[in-house]
Amino acid sequence: MVIWRGQEVLRNPSNDELARVVGLAEPSIGGSDYDVVVVGAGPAGLAAGVYAASEGLSVVVLDAVAAGGQAATSSRIENYLGFPGGISGAELAERAALQARKFGARMTVPASVTALDAHDGFHLIRLADGTEITTRAVLITTGARYRKLRVPRLAEFEGTSVYYAATTAEAQLCRGDQVAVVGGGNSAGQATVFLAGHVAHVHLMIMHEDLSRDMSRYLADRITALPNVTVHTNTEVCELAGRDRLEEVVVADMKTEHCRRIPATALFVFIGAEPCTTWLDEQVAVDHHGYVLTGPDVPAEAVTDLRQGTPRRPYLLETSRLGVFAAGDVRSGSIKRVASAVGEGAMAIRFVHEHLRLRQG
Repeated sequence: MVIWRGQEVLRNPSNDELARVVGLAEPSIGGSDYDVVVVGAGPAGLAAGVYAASEGLSVVVLDAVAAGGQAATSSRIENYLGFPGGISGAELAERAALQARKFGARMTVPASVTALDAHDGFHLIRLADGTEITTRAVLITTGARYRKLRVPRLAEFEGTSVYYAATTAEAQLCRGDQVAVVGGGNSAGQATVFLAGHVAHVHLMIMHEDLSRDMSRYLADRITALPNVTVHTNTEVCELAGRDRLEEVVVADMKTEHCRRIPATALFVFIGAEPCTTWLDEQVAVDHHGYVLTGPDVPAEAVTDLRQGTPRRPYLLETSRLGVFAAGDVRSGSIKRVASAVGEGAMAIRFVHEHLRLRQG
């Protein structure tokens, strides 16, 4: 419950409702025709906002939660070009948002997009608050949501001991304790290295034998050299134990099925993500995992054109609906790296220009 200035009471408010009350919501963005609407303010969406606005396109960037996407939850990104000392995901997102606004992009956060539709040859974006935005092009950069472990009592401990990001705030809560990290990718590796500098011991659990299989070599080497990190291979979490807070993580050896208990006051989960594409409601073609198909991966029979002409083949980052593009983690076949997402976001604007040129021609 939120009581705002003793005058307004909100019960279980959505992000949009709370933003409206406290004054975070920007003036209405409906009623205008945009060159491109970017749905999702992760690295790909922010890069698209910067390049679209700097090249003279009218652009609005929308996100349901906050700028930065999953990258904003990373405590330190050390392999991003130009930052040899590393940079936090939150700082990178903040700088990108400021840069986009400097060039004239409209940033609206939070703004929950509920549907992609069409009207009079334009693409139509519908928001949860009833706002409708017409645009000549759309760029989908909604990324993916964190996957959750399928173990008993997970929801019970999510409010106190289970985290999906490792930032300074979480590290301070766990200072001096033993913690567990689940995952074998770069996000899990970055969290392990960061937490090792704040907690007594980190238990990293992966479901295979080779730490560098899905993780950058520099991270794997650094983790191996840390004295207060134990890597548990061929291991999966099967139970969480504790009273009011997490006290132990029960894990099983995937080869022998032998179970044992690992002391941990917090569990950090980095086991991948699922694409945020349910709002598209089959308006564009997706693969069997729900990721958006683009370019040569789009089946010829799936291509549609709002102008009802003979559909051309989609551009490299264009979806089955001409004029709708996808970049970053939401795109099928994308490389799950911050740098590649930024590159795709910038590149997508080049194809938006080409689409608009043909539309005017």
